[in-house]
Amino acid sequence: MAKICLCLTAKTIAADLELLARNRGYVDIAELRVDCLDPDERFLLRRFPEQAGLPVVLTVRREKDGGSFAEGEASRIRLLAQGLAFAEADRRKNFAYVDLEEDLNVPSLEEAARTFGTRIIRSSHSFNGVDADIPGKIRNLCRTGDEIAKIAVLARGSADALALVRAAGKVRDVDKILLCMGHYGVFTRILAERLGSQITYTSAEGEPLAAPGQLCPRDLVELYRFHSIGPETKVFGVTGYPLTVTNSPKFFNTVFALETNDAVYVPFPTDSLRDFMALADELDVTGVSVTVPYKEAILDYLGSMSEDVEWIGACNTINRGPQGWRGTNTDMRGFSDSLLAFMDTIDAGKRTGEEDEPWRIRRARARKSVEISRLKGKKVTVIGAGGAARAVAAELYRLGARVLILNRTLMKARNLAAPYRFSWGGLDERGVDQMERFRDIIIQTTPAGMEGNPDRDPLELYAFSGKEIVMDLVYKPDRTPFLRRAAAASCPVLNGYDMFIRQARYQYTQFFKRDFPPALLARVNI
Repeated sequence: MAKICLCLTAKTIAADLELLARNRGYVDIAELRVDCLDPDERFLLRRFPEQAGLPVVLTVRREKDGGSFAEGEASRIRLLAQGLAFAEADRRKNFAYVDLEEDLNVPSLEEAARTFGTRIIRSSHSFNGVDADIPGKIRNLCRTGDEIAKIAVLARGSADALALVRAAGKVRDVDKILLCMGHYGVFTRILAERLGSQITYTSAEGEPLAAPGQLCPRDLVELYRFHSIGPETKVFGVTGYPLTVTNSPKFFNTVFALETNDAVYVPFPTDSLRDFMALADELDVTGVSVTVPYKEAILDYLGSMSEDVEWIGACNTINRGPQGWRGTNTDMRGFSDSLLAFMDTIDAGKRTGEEDEPWRIRRARARKSVEISRLKGKKVTVIGAGGAARAVAAELYRLGARVLILNRTLMKARNLAAPYRFSWGGLDERGVDQMERFRDIIIQTTPAGMEGNPDRDPLELYAFSGKEIVMDLVYKPDRTPFLRRAAAASCPVLNGYDMFIRQARYQYTQFFKRDFPPALLARVNI
């Protein structure tokens, strides 16, 4: 079974032991990064395994391999020798592993390690992508059969991650550690067991990452249930780019844990939909949530699709089936359910004189929506013309609203508006003038203002009157510049969190062919 290793990169032994104490309940192994220690602290490294009280990897990482050791090789070899010297009969007091790079050739170190039961991890670190023959590299890396081959690659894109996963399938008989560093390789750290990787490396929560893309031990154990992932575990996930802001893994993994469902939900950031779909096949992924910018492009990879997807040309949920991937769209109902419920809370507040009461409290009092009567004839402006806007436009049309589509690219606005005979325009003064006839409700569907994106307001030319109902599909942060400005003008405002929860519940139904258990909703605190 794959093990969780905590990388200890503090400047002192005492600080490393403190980090280990905080994370002991989550990790199986610790890696002492001697290269990160202050020079005087390095003299104390020999006693560390006994102090740690669990298996420890001895590592002195050079700068060229992503570490901090800048002195010469002779000094580094002396530190490695110091860590392996004076071995105890009680192996728990010795280093359990020593990391030796592929080009380090010091037979005396290797002999000392083997004599006293310290297993050699023969490592290769690449910051320039994958080798042409990764399986060959893995097989040739170890000098004897008792070593563990470690390949760590900084993935430049999904193609590198895909190559590593394919290589894993060809070297199942080799003891190995395989991981892709960086954003594109996060899944390799979660699915280590699926890749046949013996160790996954982590960094302590709140501390600088020892390597790009590492997760904290608590997330691996509590969120992803790392030690429960096995050959029969169903893999679900979310794909998009850059995928830096998503609550989907927390929602679904929390639900899976509450249900004791043998499943895991993993983030798959990708710069290539083609490479991701190949990766999903390699990993036998069961279902995927699709987010920006791939909600339209994903249609090319579907074997079948729901009528909604065929109608609107956007898909946010795919499931593996006998005829390949089937696409559905849960954004549509997630959006309309959320907006209608919010409108009910506004009306409830007006009836009871509670306009100033927080909408999250009022929502609990809302009555069941009567869909068509609530939106029929309402004058609505939609900002954006991407995949999310397609779902929003389709629902507004279904519910009888009169709509204006505004987008920076006029052609996209026109193309989205045409099938519904909606009005359309640009995000300029002329478009703002058009809004005078479509200002009952304003819905912002672009990523503008989302965490990780420029902190901007896509409708800065428009002056809110305070009478508009304003919705932004972004939910991180709670209020974008667009929503803050609307709230300051006394408009009722709604972010995308409620819509996210509702569409995720519909996705659950698509994934498992059963309704989302209502009793779980109150326990999914994200």
